[in-house]
Amino acid sequence: MNWEQLLSLKRFGDTNKRLRQEEDETRLGFEVDYDRVIFSSEFRSLQDKTQVIPLSQTDFVHTRLTHSLEVSVVGRSLGRKVGLKILEKHPHLKRVHGYLPNDFGAIVASAALAHDIGNPPFGHSGEKAIGEFFISREGNQYKANLSEKEYQDLCDFEGNANGFKIVTQSRSGREGGLRLSYATLGAFTKYPKESLPKKPTNHIADKKYGFFQSEKEAFQDVAEELGLYKRGTGDSLSYARHPLAFLVEAADDICYTIIDFEDGINLGLIEEEYALEYLIKLVKDKINTKKYNRLTNKKDRVSYLRALAIGALIDEVVELFMNNEEAILNGNFNVSLLDKSKYEAQINDIIKLSIEKVYQSKEVIDKEVAGYEVLNTLLNTYTTAVNRCYSGSASNYDKLILKGLPVTLDLNNDSLYNRLLNVCHYVSLLSDSQAIIQYKKIKGFSF
Repeated sequence: MNWEQLLSLKRFGDTNKRLRQEEDETRLGFEVDYDRVIFSSEFRSLQDKTQVIPLSQTDFVHTRLTHSLEVSVVGRSLGRKVGLKILEKHPHLKRVHGYLPNDFGAIVASAALAHDIGNPPFGHSGEKAIGEFFISREGNQYKANLSEKEYQDLCDFEGNANGFKIVTQSRSGREGGLRLSYATLGAFTKYPKESLPKKPTNHIADKKYGFFQSEKEAFQDVAEELGLYKRGTGDSLSYARHPLAFLVEAADDICYTIIDFEDGINLGLIEEEYALEYLIKLVKDKINTKKYNRLTNKKDRVSYLRALAIGALIDEVVELFMNNEEAILNGNFNVSLLDKSKYEAQINDIIKLSIEKVYQSKEVIDKEVAGYEVLNTLLNTYTTAVNRCYSGSASNYDKLILKGLPVTLDLNNDSLYNRLLNVCHYVSLLSDSQAIIQYKKIKGFSF
């Protein structure tokens, strides 16, 4: 892979090549990507979607929206720092093509901003709840009429693939989705493969999948434009990652490792004494002892250590990326950047404590259980109504249900797979509160 192709400014529907030298510096194409994500309705709904603590009413616990904003900030720093070094190493990118360090920062920031845009309500349990509907609940009845890959898309519903659908799918008045640059789409796709075969290797790009069968052709177009290295064999579609996807992943890893831990501390789920000990181990060489000792409350102490930890990890990720640039460009770097971190032991200790004290806390588990029931009810009600309507056997109740669905939802598609996926996609776009409101209406609790 080469950087000239990887930094493509092409957008869906373009007929002429976009050149970096011709870009308006006050409205750079990669920065337009950021604007288009942040003004999208799908991004705004993240303000009421679970990051760790479902439906938390506290003002300092992160939602998907605040998490995404923070990941984009870390991603911008990573991109700019790496971009500076890439241009020093490959000066023709600046001299001949006009690329600047901020271009790299804008690409990574935009992709990072959108990285959770496809996640359904109720956190990662929402993905599992959708999958379980098709594996062991009422949705299992559709298996015989779907291809193996189509059924796998539904059984292993993936927020990353759903995100790619959001930013690329066409509909009337919104052809090409958000029409992001192909460079940003490449950096966004951490798992550039289809749902089957599942985890064919231990390569990091095979951990999950990044596009549904409905967007398969769209991703192929992006991959070919960017010159991504093809990895799949036979009819298996799989590519090497866009190099900047490693930075998007690292930004996410840094934020959820450190900031989810901070949420656990602020909620009182992790004792301050333990928490400070774990964070100090990570940043012991960077602490200004006098400044730290002047901090008189828990929140300030944790914030100071959090900032130091994020800064230390950013610097190390940049070094790791540049040390492994050749392997990354050749598609031979098969782990996440933080898997090579000298702080790996400290990071693993923090994640282990977060799992025990936060992710598996009673508050989280109780609300995830409720989320399963909410999503199962919505999926069963909507898929039944949509498919009965398609077959001409809809009841009056089914027709009432359909009137409550958006007109942009393609309910009459001749493909069963597309009808089912469209329902899942609609449900995934609901915020936590919206999903509960819909559930109460169906159950007759809204009176």
